[in-house]
Order: sequence, then C-alpha cells, then structure tokens
Amino acid sequence: MKTILKQIAEKTKQEERAERAAVVAELNNPSTSNDRRNFLKKAALGGVALGGLMHLSVEDTIAQTTRSVSRASSPTDLRITDLRVAEKGYGSMVNRIIRIDTNQGISGIGDIRDGTDQRFALFLKSKIVGLNPCNVEMLFKIIRQFGGHGRMGGGVSAVETACWDICGKAYGVPVWQLIGGRYRDRIRCYADTPDGGDPATQRRRLLERLTIQKFTWLKMDLRVAGAAQDGTLVNNNFWFGENAPRGRSFGEGGYDAYSNKDHQFTQIQITEKGLEEIQKRVEEVRNVVGTEVPISTDHFGYMDSNQMIRLGRAVDKYRLAWLEDTIPWYNYEQLKDIKRAIETPVCTGEDIYMLTNSYMGGFKGMIDAQAVDIIHPDGMSAGGILETKKITDYAEAAGIPAAFHTNSTPVAWMAHVHCAAASEGFLVLEHHHVDTENWENMVKMTGSKPLLTDGFANVPLDAPGLGIELNDDVIKGMMRDSSKYFEPTPEWDNPGRTYDKLWI
Repeated sequence: MKTILKQIAEKTKQEERAERAAVVAELNNPSTSNDRRNFLKKAALGGVALGGLMHLSVEDTIAQTTRSVSRASSPTDLRITDLRVAEKGYGSMVNRIIRIDTNQGISGIGDIRDGTDQRFALFLKSKIVGLNPCNVEMLFKIIRQFGGHGRMGGGVSAVETACWDICGKAYGVPVWQLIGGRYRDRIRCYADTPDGGDPATQRRRLLERLTIQKFTWLKMDLRVAGAAQDGTLVNNNFWFGENAPRGRSFGEGGYDAYSNKDHQFTQIQITEKGLEEIQKRVEEVRNVVGTEVPISTDHFGYMDSNQMIRLGRAVDKYRLAWLEDTIPWYNYEQLKDIKRAIETPVCTGEDIYMLTNSYMGGFKGMIDAQAVDIIHPDGMSAGGILETKKITDYAEAAGIPAAFHTNSTPVAWMAHVHCAAASEGFLVLEHHHVDTENWENMVKMTGSKPLLTDGFANVPLDAPGLGIELNDDVIKGMMRDSSKYFEPTPEWDNPGRTYDKLWI
C-alpha cells in the first residue's frame, strides 16, 4: 500500500510542477484579470500535495487527500469592503454589471437588469459594507425593503447575486451547490426572436435558430397594436396616429402615452380581419419550423382580457407554448378569465418582485389564485438567485412550472443557470441576446465547458461561484471611457445613521 502511495506521490509531484508552471505563466500574463489572479494565488496557497504527506500514516493520508475543505479563504472572516459598477452612467450594457469586493481579495459580480437605474444598487453600498457576504439570506433581508416590482428590484437582486458568487468562490463550490444541489447538468433555452416589423424576416431567423444554432424551443413576437394593417384593429390610430397622445415617459411621471397605460384602458380591439392575419402569421411559422418545436409568443400590444381571449382562441389550434404578458400581472381575476377561456398556456411574471410583497402582492398571490399556467420570473427583478428558487419551488408545489426570463448580460444569464439547475420545477430559460455582437464574449468561463452548446446552457460543474469572470478587454471596448472601468464610488459610502426599520 505504501509503495503504491509513493508512486502516486511522485506522479503527483510531477503534475504539480507542471501545474505550478502553468499558474505562474497565467499570473505573469498581462491579460489575466485581477479576479482570476487573486483566485489563482489563493488556490495555490490552499493546495496540498500528496508528495508532502508521506510523513503521515496511510489512514491519515487517505483522510487528508479526500477532504473537500477549501483553503482558498476564511469564509467566516469575509467582509464586504466596496461596491462598484463597471461603468457609471447609462447607454450601454456594461453599466448593468456590479462588483462587490471583500477584505480577502475575493470579488463577486451581479447584474441590475436592463433599464435599471444604477442607483438602486449603489444606494445599497452603505447598507452592506462590513457585512459577511456569505450570510446571503440575512443580508438579503436587510436590503429587500429597498427593492420593488419591475426594474426597482434590480439593485437588491444584483447584490444578492454577487454575494452568492463570493460565497461560492470562498468555499470552492458552484452556486447551485449552495442552494440545494442540482437536478440537471444542462439548461434548455428558448431563443427570443423579435419580429423587427417584418414577419418574413422573423420566419427566416426562427428557422436559423432551429437548424443552425440548434435551439429546441423558440419565441416569436406576435405584435398586433401599433403595427396594424388597415381594417385589423379598432381605436389603434388614436394611440399610434399622427395626433396620438405622446405625453411624458413613465420615468418622468407621465401617464398620458400608450406605453404608460394598463392594457385594459386603451380599448384597442381586434377585428375579424385582424384575427385572420394573426392566424396566418402563426400558421406560416408553424409550416416553417414544424409541429415538434415549442413556440412561445409575446408583445401583442395593450388590449384587455376580452381581446386576449379572442386572440388566444384564434391561435389555440397551433399549440403555442404560451401567451406571454397578456395583461398586467397583478390583475389576477382577469388573468384567470383568460386562462379558463383558452387552451394555450398563459405565462407572466418578469416584473414581479419576491414571493411575497406588501405592495400589489408578489408571486404568492398569483400562484395561490392559480391565475396562470406558467410563471415567468426574472431573477434580476425577483430578488436574486435564492428568492427565484423559492418562487419556483412554491409554484411547483402548486402544480405550476417556471420558465425564466432574462434579457441582460451573461452575468444575469449565468445566475439563472445556477437557479435553474437547482430548481426541479424549472422548464426553460430565455436567451434574449442570440444575435447581439460580443454578448457571449463579455465573460469567460472558469470551468471546462463553454457558456452554450447547441441551444443548451452548460451548468458549471468544476468552477466556483457563478463559474465566470469578466472579460475585461471586451467590456472595456464597449465603454465610453475604459479608463473608468469599475472606478471608485466614495460618494455612496456610509452617509451616517439612517432609520431603516419598517416598524416602531
């Protein structure tokens, strides 16, 4: 037995010398990111060679070499020291990425989702500095009150995601391992395919998704209001004609424009000719991609539940995977009316914050009401990775599957991959940026598998945290001023004592 161990030890020494040389080369490479460099240094410090264990007994050697305790950090002593954004300001995808730094050189990354004001995340800096990022659920409960539905949940969700990334790196395990383990090694994705105002182009792109990019689930726009032919809609010109009410944007406090109305308050209706045109479009797509492939639909326009029922019945025979965001998610009873009246599944939820929420309710109310067939959380609005898993598990217990919405950076996408791996009730994950140049190149996988293979996301099995690091060169190339990459944010340091309690 000892002879065998000596042979193993000598072989290990040779392998370690080669690995050490490779690590040194990577450390000396100017293109190696700081996060990767810190990880390599700590991993090197934490490694224990078989060759260094020959003084131990056989039993102790076996015990030592089969331990899976990470020596890369001291997780109980971790403290958050900083929060920064990749690019201050707005106008590019880069400004959605945040980074949380710690006192041990381990950093975590998160994503505030598209269209989110960065200040929702930066505001939280003073609430979390000095806390241990590995106490993720406790930290989430401290900051959750500062999030809300829609993009207001982006700051809390980004911070939560970054903390899981740090925690995984500190313990040397993937995030999915920390939230209960995995049910699957790869994640099925649906390819979002906007119409671009041209149904023929959309059909061509859908076919490419299927035959070239190898996706097994598709999503198409089925836009009605705003892009109508003559005689297909009633009251459309009032909202989209030359004299339509433009009003101020919702962000500026306006309520006059079409995009600021709840669906029920536009009173746009579909004519019989309009329904025939919708059927024609769906049938043409079905003829192109076949009957085996699930096709989800989105972006119908703002119309009330009566019109959505008529639309749903018109396309029922084409066996669509779901109708997405038919009316506002908080109108539970009207959603139930649509669900009961049509055969096509009803799906919504990308703007809902948390499982339970005191303002307009959260996912729990919609699930308890059995108002939809499929929930559609976006983890970067819902509250982060663990909260999305809780939502998915609650829906599963109610017999409702979950499809995950995501339309931001690969950081957000990978957060959903880990949540999907750990959630039994998961169905399919959105890939929104199939055609966006350099989207995949914004990050580098730290494990052995690529981000995506033939329409399936790969779950990181051999990389800690989210399993990715930022591709600094690519991201800097997307910035207005690359010299300000993750520049300091002292203006968001502790402002002094604030009374954040929600009760007296």
